[in-house]
Amino acid sequence: MKLLKSIPLLGWIVLAIVAGILLGPVMPLWLGSVFLTYNSIFSGVLGFVVPLIIFGLVAPAIAELGKGAGKWLGITAVVAYGSTLAAGLLAYFTSIWLFRGPLSGGGVEAITEGEGSGFEAFVTLSASASGSATEIVLPPVFPVMTALVLAFMVGVGITSFHSKVLFRGVVEFRAIIEGVIRRIIVPALPLFIFGIFLDLSASGSAVVVIQKFLLVAVVSFALTLVVLLLQYAIAGSMNKQNPLKALWNMRDAYFTALGTSSSAATIPVTLASTKKNKVSDSVAGFVVPLCATIHLSGSMVKITCFSIAVLLLTGGNVAFGAYLPFILMLGVMMIAAPGVPGGAIAAAAGLLQTMLGFGEVEVGLMFAAYIALDSFGTATNVTGDGAIAMIMNKLTRGKLGAQAQDPSDESVELLEGQKPSHLLGE
Repeated sequence: MKLLKSIPLLGWIVLAIVAGILLGPVMPLWLGSVFLTYNSIFSGVLGFVVPLIIFGLVAPAIAELGKGAGKWLGITAVVAYGSTLAAGLLAYFTSIWLFRGPLSGGGVEAITEGEGSGFEAFVTLSASASGSATEIVLPPVFPVMTALVLAFMVGVGITSFHSKVLFRGVVEFRAIIEGVIRRIIVPALPLFIFGIFLDLSASGSAVVVIQKFLLVAVVSFALTLVVLLLQYAIAGSMNKQNPLKALWNMRDAYFTALGTSSSAATIPVTLASTKKNKVSDSVAGFVVPLCATIHLSGSMVKITCFSIAVLLLTGGNVAFGAYLPFILMLGVMMIAAPGVPGGAIAAAAGLLQTMLGFGEVEVGLMFAAYIALDSFGTATNVTGDGAIAMIMNKLTRGKLGAQAQDPSDESVELLEGQKPSHLLGE
């Protein structure tokens, strides 16, 4: 049992993929249908939980960012959001350029249209009734976009009226949602992914999908390095520092995050590395912990690259006009990503379903691909925080002090006090 508990989530995901590929061709129809039934139930529960995840994460995030930390908090948030969006746009155009030929029209298209393996779920769990005798209907409390708009309204309302009771309520609801993700969604993922690849393997598409996703993994990793070079080129030019030297000074933070997959665990190292780039103590102490929550450019690159790949594999719409709203909304979701491995992709699942039309197979592939590269995304996120700190050091002239960190401010107290539960990874 100790050995099983010591296996990380990535290890379980890899085992699930390998087992699914190997067992798919020899799996009896009845047993394969059992796993497909599990996938249908998990997918239905996820569809029910996703709007609650969005509301439970976004509302307190907005309330925290809006409470009395001064104009520099707002400027830092804008810079971080702009950096995240830029990473998403770079990933989009690069993916369209490199993936359109190799990935278009193949792989999982037959399965998403209901052909191939022969496995059929005994019972399906869905959001709306379709007339099937074996269907259980579990509609979400409200749609995804309703959840997002409601979260904005409640978050801004708490900021405007300084409601301590409602503020504490949304923060405690966030703790419940993080518990659901940590104790239910994430532990159930390996078996869900096993079912996805079991179905793919039985239909003969698994090897094709794996081969094509290896290309996406290599490109997304390369793009994270490009994003860091661009961030430090801007930060270095503003501060008249060598950007390569400044990036090299952040190497301890990068490799620490690579090993821990945790922004929170890396904060002390990120602070020390950031100060090597002549960032004042006050600026580093304010920007680094804050950006550990709101600046996730590496996660944006991964989700964008793999979602474009899935759209191309399934014949989806990858036109810029159709995809841009997803990038804009995903940037908001990255700000509120929960602190568990795979939490960012869990929070983004609702947008993938409603804005990109992803189904059960596509969402399963996104979970598997995202978690496989989770540590590289986290390393990019925390290293990029150092560039944001350099930019803010220039804008504030190194004097981001009492105005931004008033000890009596509830939002700053919460930012500091909530780190262990909210910043355990992306």
